[in-house]
Amino acid sequence: MPLYRDAAVVLRTHPLGEADRIITLLGHQRGKVRAVAKGVRRTKSRFGARLEPAMVVDVQCYEGRSLDTITQAESLASYGEPIARDYSRWVCAQVMCETAESLLDEGEANPAQFRLLVGALSALAQPVWPADLLLAGYLSRALSIAGWPLVTSECAVCGAGGPHRAVHVASGGTVCPSCRRAGATAPHPESIALLDDLVRNDWGSVRAALGLPSAPARRREVQEIVLAHLQWHTERQVRSVRQLDLDDLLATDPTTSHPHPTPSGSTTGATA
Repeated sequence: MPLYRDAAVVLRTHPLGEADRIITLLGHQRGKVRAVAKGVRRTKSRFGARLEPAMVVDVQCYEGRSLDTITQAESLASYGEPIARDYSRWVCAQVMCETAESLLDEGEANPAQFRLLVGALSALAQPVWPADLLLAGYLSRALSIAGWPLVTSECAVCGAGGPHRAVHVASGGTVCPSCRRAGATAPHPESIALLDDLVRNDWGSVRAALGLPSAPARRREVQEIVLAHLQWHTERQVRSVRQLDLDDLLATDPTTSHPHPTPSGSTTGATA
């Protein structure tokens, strides 16, 4: 059976038998892969700690008929450990990983999704930017790569230039008065502007918006819109969304009164 190596993000794990685990990976070259890691649940496992969710690893596997088998794993970035120190950030990481898994078919290579997830986890591991905004930015861009962009600068139905006040999730984003349908919501204009900043990956404008007195309310509306867009357009529900507590996210995230590095969400040493 042929061997291969790849840089990969650990998306999920679950037990297999008494000592093994099935590891779901998002590889830079191989896409989504499920592989058995033998003996990793034993205390003397050579690489068990490296194969935890949100870790970035260099793995060597050999192909199997239904499941591949991991023979080596070297750590490239241990994002899981710092993220796990904050429960709210850990839940955001779970939502990111589960979303990546739900958007890809097994064996479907998608380097853009890999780079985006690694960049998002890297930013999430640093307690600098609010986790809810990192999550919203990641989800909007991941869905865009998958073919379901969240439209914010024009009407999602007719293309009329915005900004528009109404959002209709089933239509794909903001809608003009002529295309507004039953079930559309009318978020605050500042929320639409913040959402547009995230969709465009304009973190300079996001930083400015965080200084507004109304920022917590705007962040809440943005999160609700993005999560509704996610759940509407993915074939299966992202179950970890149920664990998100927006009150906790807004209360525990760092202040934003000082300059922040811009989270790129697109570059990582793991892809070299």
